[in-house]
Amino acid sequence: MNTTSTVADVEARYGNSNEIVIQAHKLRKQYGRKVAVRDISFSIPKGRIVGLVGPNGAGKTSALKAMLGLAGFSGELSVLGLHPLHQRDELMKHIAFIADVATLPQWIRVRELIKLMASVHPMFSIDECRQYLSETKIRPGDKVKTLSKGMIVQLHLALVMAIDAKLLVLDEPTLGLDIMFRKRFYQHLLEEYFDGDRTIIITTHQIEEVEHILTDLIFIQDGEIVLHSDMDSMQQRYTELMVADEQLAAALALGPMHQRKVFGRHVLLFEDTDQAKLSQLGELHTPAVADLFVAIMSNPKTPSQTATRETA
Repeated sequence: MNTTSTVADVEARYGNSNEIVIQAHKLRKQYGRKVAVRDISFSIPKGRIVGLVGPNGAGKTSALKAMLGLAGFSGELSVLGLHPLHQRDELMKHIAFIADVATLPQWIRVRELIKLMASVHPMFSIDECRQYLSETKIRPGDKVKTLSKGMIVQLHLALVMAIDAKLLVLDEPTLGLDIMFRKRFYQHLLEEYFDGDRTIIITTHQIEEVEHILTDLIFIQDGEIVLHSDMDSMQQRYTELMVADEQLAAALALGPMHQRKVFGRHVLLFEDTDQAKLSQLGELHTPAVADLFVAIMSNPKTPSQTATRETA
């Protein structure tokens, strides 16, 4: 397996589409007086891998539940051209979903669970599920209750990945897995599952592990979208500058949106700033998504929050 593949390699093979898979306009979710999602508007085209990132309680899960028809909402929302609540039965034929709190029946054996999935989901492939499980220590005769927490996650992922879905939603999919399996899973997701007809939404706190496969980013905080950008635009828009003490004053005069110190050197994050000017002061780098996330969440009301792909 080629472990250096990125989403750009897949896009080169399959191209990309402007067909809209998810369209939201003033989407709102409220629990009593608590507003979890605040009138957000966005669209996600077909054939994208979208990272939905936010701190705990930011509204990620509430937004996902609305998209999946698992919770009521106000505003307008269309998923695969269907209304998630009114047409949920039809929608579920084309969606695969795994939640961070997903559970499986303890008494059932793996082979029985696979047969059950094949009987209830028309797009489930027994062969693909078995192929995926062949890369684990899980055996057909094992009962779920005998599996470790990590193995149960592996089993659930195998069941979900074996569904030929148009939309795959992964909510903290690798929670509890060791780093080797996490890396193998995301590479499998990119090389063998993703194509120009499928769209994937991933929420994770381990953003550094999925950064290389994402095509788009959505940052959400306090129920509001504070950044919605494709990765190419994000890399052009934000620049990190590493400067020594003697150049710090000049760099600060250019108005960075965030500042931190790494091994005695100052790292400043800029948005839409002349890179020619910045390069005269120190080393330029493309910020990691995790660092960009920290910077934006630390400055929730600055102009840098403009969502570049958000619709009015």
